[in-house]
Amino acid sequence: MKQQFHILSVLLVLLFFGVSHGQTEQLFEQGNQKYAAKKYQEAISAWSQILDKGQHDASIYFNLGNAHYKLNNVGPSVYYFEKALQLDPLDRDIKNNLSFAENARVDAIEPLPQTVFSKWHRNVVGLFTYNGWAWIAVACSIVFVILFMMYYFSGSERRKRVYFVTSALSILVFIFTMLFAFQTYGDYQNDTPAIIFAESTEVKSGPNMGSESSFVLHEGTKVQILSSENNWVQIRVADGKDGWMPTADLKRL
Repeated sequence: MKQQFHILSVLLVLLFFGVSHGQTEQLFEQGNQKYAAKKYQEAISAWSQILDKGQHDASIYFNLGNAHYKLNNVGPSVYYFEKALQLDPLDRDIKNNLSFAENARVDAIEPLPQTVFSKWHRNVVGLFTYNGWAWIAVACSIVFVILFMMYYFSGSERRKRVYFVTSALSILVFIFTMLFAFQTYGDYQNDTPAIIFAESTEVKSGPNMGSESSFVLHEGTKVQILSSENNWVQIRVADGKDGWMPTADLKRL
């Protein structure tokens, strides 16, 4: 009896996922048809229902970005292209369309200048995620152990020198990859980007409406969230300026 119940449960789960997948494909195709007919708001409605079901895919976010761009919704278009890029960071179409959406923004913010070394360091560290650097560090530690054992048990002086040098190099690479892993993890923990959705918003010197206005931002601008207090968030812009703004005026990525 228990075995029959277990089989029935598995069949019901498979049936549920089959129906859910079919509905997702139907909504995705429906959105494509509405987009082709230039009914962009209806296309957005269809694709948004897929997200409401908890199914996230770069192509869905990409399509939503395109539809919002067609409607001149700068903030949502940048937001959805950024979401698509998070899931597929190497896609050229996403990068190109994101640049088009960014060009439609009112704010032209120049990021803080970087030295040649800092650019090189950021490019190297950004080659892998913290998980990728951690796995490389594990591989280097294994290589070090193998090479050290070969050095220890080798009877040839020439081979001993080769094994010693290569094992020393592997431990150096291990140290650097561990440092990169910790740095990328720290950057990941501190990375809380958001997109301005309000048409315009005043950035205040403090977390209340009575505070002095520092500067104004417009929809589509990307910011970093530093902290939050009640219904306010402290943000920093790429040019280094920071301040407080209402939480309702932006959307976290």
